[in-house]
Amino acid sequence: MIVAIDGPAGAGKSTVSRLLASRLGWTYLDTGALYRAVTLLALEQELPLAYGDELGLLARNAEISFSPGPGGAPRVFAGCREVTEAIRSPEVSAAVSQVSAHAQVREALLAHQRRFAAAGDVIVDGRDIGTVVFPGAEVKIFLTADVAERARRRRLELAEKGIGVTQERMLAEIEARDAYDSGRDVAPLRAAEDAVVLDTTEMGIDEVVSAIADVIEERRRG
Repeated sequence: MIVAIDGPAGAGKSTVSRLLASRLGWTYLDTGALYRAVTLLALEQELPLAYGDELGLLARNAEISFSPGPGGAPRVFAGCREVTEAIRSPEVSAAVSQVSAHAQVREALLAHQRRFAAAGDVIVDGRDIGTVVFPGAEVKIFLTADVAERARRRRLELAEKGIGVTQERMLAEIEARDAYDSGRDVAPLRAAEDAVVLDTTEMGIDEVVSAIADVIEERRRG
């Protein structure tokens, strides 16, 4: 079974997906890490972020891989180099929407995503999983939350890594990314028509995980 979990930045997709996969004993695929890894490589190579063809070639040739990490969080590698922390930097976060908006990049990474999820039960999170990557997924979830709450969550996440960002700056970045992701021509952020929409503003992580687990169990029972 494939469970597609989509939603905007800061909605809790990665944390919820990781915990859900751990609870069920399933595989977790963080597709956002693929786009972030490509973005990191593009920034390091000083590639113009407006050049879709060059970025698509980079994405096709990038050797991005995952391995199990502490607490079920995957470790991310570009070639032999671990980039788990580097891809979460503010610089990458500010550029990833522009990189991921290119059709050439999305096409190149589509094959990566489908290959990673080819075997067994898997939880996949991203922004177009239920609409583009796995439109036939048995369970589709769209997580959302108030933008101020999403900004607060992301700011605390960065603070735990020693990165200080003000609430105002984080709110502006989240709002800008929402507008960019929702308005792009290729695979815009939106809930699939058959997705279960969960507003997590007032929900704890465990509540969200349990709610999705209930949806999965219901679907498995048929």
